[in-house]
Amino acid sequence: MKPALRPAMSWLHTWTGLFCGWLLCAIFFTGTLSVFREPITRWMTAEPTLPAVASVHLTPLELALRYLESAGSGARFWRIELPAHEGGAMTVAWAGRGGVEELKLHPGNGEVLPQPWGRDTQGGRHFMSFHYTLHLPVLGYWLVGLVSIGMLVALLTGVIIHRRIFQDFFLFRPGKGLRTWMDAHNVSAVLTLPFLFMIVYTGLAVFYLSYMPWPLQTLFGDYGYSRYQAALHGDAPASGPRFDGLPAMVAGTESLTRQRASMVLIEFPDRVRVFGTVDPGKPALTLGNPMAIASFAGGQLVKLNTPHDPMHAEAVHGVMESLHLTRFAGWGLKWLYFLSDLLGTLMLACGNVMFLSKRARKSQHEFGPATPRFYRLTAALNAATMAGICLASIAYFYANRLIPASLPGRADWEIRVFLLVWLAALLHALCRPAERVWHEQLSLTAVLCLGLPLLNYVSTGQHLGLYLAGGDGQRAAVELISLAFAVVLGGLALRLRRSTS
Repeated sequence: MKPALRPAMSWLHTWTGLFCGWLLCAIFFTGTLSVFREPITRWMTAEPTLPAVASVHLTPLELALRYLESAGSGARFWRIELPAHEGGAMTVAWAGRGGVEELKLHPGNGEVLPQPWGRDTQGGRHFMSFHYTLHLPVLGYWLVGLVSIGMLVALLTGVIIHRRIFQDFFLFRPGKGLRTWMDAHNVSAVLTLPFLFMIVYTGLAVFYLSYMPWPLQTLFGDYGYSRYQAALHGDAPASGPRFDGLPAMVAGTESLTRQRASMVLIEFPDRVRVFGTVDPGKPALTLGNPMAIASFAGGQLVKLNTPHDPMHAEAVHGVMESLHLTRFAGWGLKWLYFLSDLLGTLMLACGNVMFLSKRARKSQHEFGPATPRFYRLTAALNAATMAGICLASIAYFYANRLIPASLPGRADWEIRVFLLVWLAALLHALCRPAERVWHEQLSLTAVLCLGLPLLNYVSTGQHLGLYLAGGDGQRAAVELISLAFAVVLGGLALRLRRSTS
């Protein structure tokens, strides 16, 4: 290797890692949480578990139809969302002259439940959306793509500049200041290196049509994506059997697709669509979209979209999407993704902290008179994008429980709280001494994580013991992870306080 190559790669690794690392910390941490987006959404919805009732000899679908025939007579369409889990409610909606009406019914007897039933929320979908758009629809796609390319550059240059990359995997020296940060950076990077390459590359590959739409537009013109899909699958409607009545259509769809029906759309006078679903805790053994959709006209099956054997280009995209979104993974593999993502976040955080500790101590006035201000801003951005994003995330959970359930647009207010707290964390980091910021923000985050189960009990009457007794492992896991974060962040805050004092 030429003598000049390693210093050049070191320079590129340092500055690419720094400038991309600020956003990447937030992107990686929210991506870590979005691995469990379904359990988070279920916890934040906070729907009470419905008790079993005496059977009325009607299925939930038949009960929903009976209610809609009475309340939604003359509507343009009906929508029925069947219970997603045992003890869950079902949703019915209809569109009439006064707009769309929606409410919850008991699936056992068809009774109308107190409204609102549960809480309107984006839940875990917020973390997923922030992860790939930063809540900036077009600009966010490009920013995330740009820093993702920067991370690939940082990973490649990191491999080049470390002479003892595998030896460093077994070396960790606690309590040694800068060396400890370097060891933590190296160990977390080497341990997750294959995962990091995979997760960043597949994240870029999933949105290739967003980053490079021109070939599709050239080949298919306007509405290129829909025409591309038509070219892949063909437009000819599938001929299928005729079913007598909506329950028969739903049962036929479940039999044909081997999926549980989750939602039914009835568009009058005679159009029906039945949507299948896949249990998020079970692997979806498909390279494409795992959801099945059956379309009926006058009781006749006219189109059936099912997980199919895709063409080569679509198969490659399906593999990338499944790898990134953990679509194929059961709960065990989701936990492995979660821990690997956490280590990736730790690697990014340690790298930026190490940069500041090393460069600020040996400043060469790279930015002239602005050098002190640059390092002060770097310290603030480090704290805000690492400790601050943790604080904003737990504040999002608190907003879910503290914002009134009946407030219109409450789901948007939860996201606003997340963004405002993150902004407040940055302002706090700019105003407070750098050595105090980390301790204060991590301490507050730890206290809030510790208090989340108590807030849940006070605001909803639900608690960890209730979840465990009812076998609701998903909602129980949310509170257990919150307590684990409280212990880890609290311990880190105490250690930082001792080191600064």
